[in-house]
Order: sequence, then structure tokens, then C-alpha cells
Amino acid sequence: MPWSNSFDDPVRVDGKRKLLTLQQAADYIMQLPEDAQHDAHWQTAIETLINAAETGGGWVMFARIAMLRALNADSRGG
Repeated sequence: MPWSNSFDDPVRVDGKRKLLTLQQAADYIMQLPEDAQHDAHWQTAIETLINAAETGGGWVMFARIAMLRALNADSRGG
């Protein structure tokens, strides 16, 4: 399954930007400061994105959830 695979529903970032594909989500994480990328919630998002790209199926949904949780954790400051 390619990184170009789309989420069932886009992941909204900052209320404006939408991440539509696994690749866009991965690119978003890679643009974060390096120390933020090592936070547990972003590490979980990265792992599920990789599983989604390699396996597909339900992993795409899990990757979307992990992205939403990581974004929510950042907005709460944790």
C-alpha cells in the first residue's frame, strides 16, 4: 500500500490545513522540531503511519486516530 493512500476523512490541522494522505501526515511530522518528533504521541503517530503504508486496512484508520491524538496532545501542551 503506497504512502499516497488517503485517509477516509482528512486530518485537520490548525482548523485550516487538511492532511489527506499518509505522505502528507508523515511530511507534517517531519516538519516539526526534532525534539517534538521524539514525543511519545508523535512516535506513536509515526509507527502507525508506517504500519498503514506497509499493511493498509485498519491501520489507515489507526494512523488517522494517532494523528488526531498527537495534534490534540500538542494543543493541550503535552
